[in-house]
Amino acid sequence: MTATTSSKAFRISITDAVAVLFIYLVPTLSHLTAVPFYLIDPMRIAVLGALLCTRNWKNSLVLALTLPLFSCLIGMHPVFPKCALIALELSVNVLLLAWLMKKMNAGIAAFISILASKALYYGLKALVLSAGLMQMSLVSTSLWIQLAVAAVLSLAFALTFRKK
Repeated sequence: MTATTSSKAFRISITDAVAVLFIYLVPTLSHLTAVPFYLIDPMRIAVLGALLCTRNWKNSLVLALTLPLFSCLIGMHPVFPKCALIALELSVNVLLLAWLMKKMNAGIAAFISILASKALYYGLKALVLSAGLMQMSLVSTSLWIQLAVAAVLSLAFALTFRKK
């Protein structure tokens, strides 16, 4: 392993550790502070934040697939069907973002990929709810909050991936 490869692997490992710790601590921080941090889409922030920090698409995809499962196994939240939906949503977000960034501005690509993956999530969640596999409301976090998070993340992508 060269020094550059070693440095990159170290940065990815640290980023992953921070993402896992962030997801692990969100429920505790919400409970201790009475601030509902879970409303700001922490898994998406962790996955896309890791991508912003490392620019490693494969790693972000692995995080998208595993963070919901980690949260389900460690914190028993979300319930497994919702965990699977979130993992699928985040994975589609990363894959669609990678594809769209080849075709357009990173900020616009981020916004479209977030909205498209959210639409997929809500469509599949509606099917799961109608099949009786979960009992909860279709939308549990205000769509305005979700839109604001999408806008902030899109701005971060626009600023980070600016063309020189």
